[in-house]
Amino acid sequence: MNAAVVISFPESHTRIRIYLLKEYYNLNSTSFPRLMAPVALLTLLVASATSSYAQIPAASSARAIPTEVEQSEVRVQQVIARAEDHFRKGKLNLEDSKREQARQEFDKAVDSILESGFDVRASQKLQTYYLELVERIYREEVPMQQPVAAPNTATMQLVAQNTQTQEPAKTPAPSQIGFRDQKFEPSPLDELSKLVLNPDETTFSTKDAEDLEIAKRNVNFAFTLNPLIQGYINYYQGRGRTTMESGLRKSGQFMKLARKIFAEEGVPLDITWLGQVESAWKVRAVSWAAASGLWQFIPSTGRRYGLRQNAYIDERNSIEQSTRASARYLKWLANRYNGNWELAMAAYNTGEGNIDRAISRAGSANFWMIYPYIAQETRNYVPNILAVILIAKNPEKYGFKGIKPDAPWSYDVVRVPTATSLQLIADATDSSVDHIRSLNPELRRDITPRGESYDLRVPAGRSKQFVTVLQRIAPERRETARVISVAPGEDWQTVANRTGINVAQLQAMNGGVDLKSTNKLVVPSSNVKLTKWVRATGNPADAAPSATVNKVRARKGDTIARIAEARNLDANDVARLNGIPVDAELKAGQEIKVPSTAAAPSRRR
Repeated sequence: MNAAVVISFPESHTRIRIYLLKEYYNLNSTSFPRLMAPVALLTLLVASATSSYAQIPAASSARAIPTEVEQSEVRVQQVIARAEDHFRKGKLNLEDSKREQARQEFDKAVDSILESGFDVRASQKLQTYYLELVERIYREEVPMQQPVAAPNTATMQLVAQNTQTQEPAKTPAPSQIGFRDQKFEPSPLDELSKLVLNPDETTFSTKDAEDLEIAKRNVNFAFTLNPLIQGYINYYQGRGRTTMESGLRKSGQFMKLARKIFAEEGVPLDITWLGQVESAWKVRAVSWAAASGLWQFIPSTGRRYGLRQNAYIDERNSIEQSTRASARYLKWLANRYNGNWELAMAAYNTGEGNIDRAISRAGSANFWMIYPYIAQETRNYVPNILAVILIAKNPEKYGFKGIKPDAPWSYDVVRVPTATSLQLIADATDSSVDHIRSLNPELRRDITPRGESYDLRVPAGRSKQFVTVLQRIAPERRETARVISVAPGEDWQTVANRTGINVAQLQAMNGGVDLKSTNKLVVPSSNVKLTKWVRATGNPADAAPSATVNKVRARKGDTIARIAEARNLDANDVARLNGIPVDAELKAGQEIKVPSTAAAPSRRR
């Protein structure tokens, strides 16, 4: 018969029911490594319940509480003072044109708060100061000089076609820096910090222990089993099921590239699933701490690993560059903790300074021993990732059947000259600005960086068409020009009538172009009245839209990529038709247009 012990914790802890399985953990028959897991767990739980962490000392009374609050306020003020001192030094360096030293001081200002040992969100004063500090730093890092003009001789170059793994060639960092607002999605890490497992989810049985032992063998790095891992598996099988299903699908867009880069950097491939917990595979996810992108870099750590952040780009939101930076940071952390990937992941979440202090307090470089001394978000973070990895390695075992990953991102890469408008790029590739943004999430503006050439992603199969059109546009006009489509049979006067641009100007902007051999014309961005040609007809019925498009209703968890794949369509074409990014999660019941020639979807989606 199984013996059970229930340990009660202070309010800040979850009530965890732990089953000590006598037959399973028999001293005479259990190997030492297997024995150490439950022993370490008991040590952790007892220490957690009795430690002074987040607990009023035994001799305290209600009258002592204000004193502790006051002491906390004093410490908060000291942290703010240190951060403010670094910020002040950064401003002085910036005024002296010592830009690199200014960046270093600004980074220290942010890090001094994040690695202060405080849960920033637990102090309204500290959280408010932190968010204001980040905004002030962004405003200080505004260009203090004009960007260097690119030569007019810049040429376009097709870098790669129909690729998901091509890493754009590096270009020298421009001198200007600065930031502007973007559209972001909330990071799942913000909700993770609040997650509390319920009693059903914390149930841990003999069968669970045996299953975890077996599943652990399929993971390609070492870690210690703990009932909390099973707790998060239970969570994802229940109330977190939608999150897990969405992650298993969306991971397909990025996993091929992530596994390739992690392998090159010497990081266990299974740790790529950290991306699901960090961002839920949302390229524009942003957290309360100003961490951004798939791999949730804060500005200072991003710069530390070579991710450019200036007025035009924020490579924390890139795909290739941020993935490589993430792998390198994880590898550095693992080396710091002697190959302990649990500690590396914990430090990735909360910073190595906080983990170093927790190790010092616990007297052990073991995640489950430092557990009482780290923030709640980080306590949840590591077992959550381990649970996701175990499910992802064998989804059907855990009840996630028939979930097909989305297709990998597909695009061509074209090197474009300075300051090229995304609207122009969308026009020239028969796409939309939203779709071009989704392929290039690191761009902060609707224009490529000024003063440098840039490796731009365009829809797969459209690169040659794009280069052909762009070569006809003078470099100084690529920021403002537009491209329109020309229908068969149109002449210069017809185009002039529907655009409001006279024939002479049209011909001047499209020198040497024969309307019989092209379907694109370049026009100024202003005063364009109509960009699509409608043939005049005497029959009103002929003016009705041609029956070339059907509408389908999205199901819960659907994306454009998934709908297109089910109907054997090009996902990029469907995305352009609807003006929705390929990977955007659709609302249940949302109407999506698809070509009427689409094959009927399979029953199993």
